[in-house]
Amino acid sequence: SMIGHCLGAAGGLEAVATIQAIRTGWLHPTKNLDDPEPALGDLDPVAHVKKRHEIRVALSNSFGFGGHNSTLVFAPYRS
Repeated sequence: SMIGHCLGAAGGLEAVATIQAIRTGWLHPTKNLDDPEPALGDLDPVAHVKKRHEIRVALSNSFGFGGHNSTLVFAPYRS
């Protein structure tokens, strides 16, 4: 995590970060990923440094203490 655990605000902050990724086209990096699983093959976990990418759909999962779970799916608005 780049911001720690924000308890009740964690899901909201993740939703904002997901929307910003769609809006700007930048994928947020996975911090502290020094040894990715070889089974990932060609899947890029975006280790350490953000990357530019067209994001057509984004999934935001929030799994909270006590079973408070939610999933949001975002996509850019196209007129």
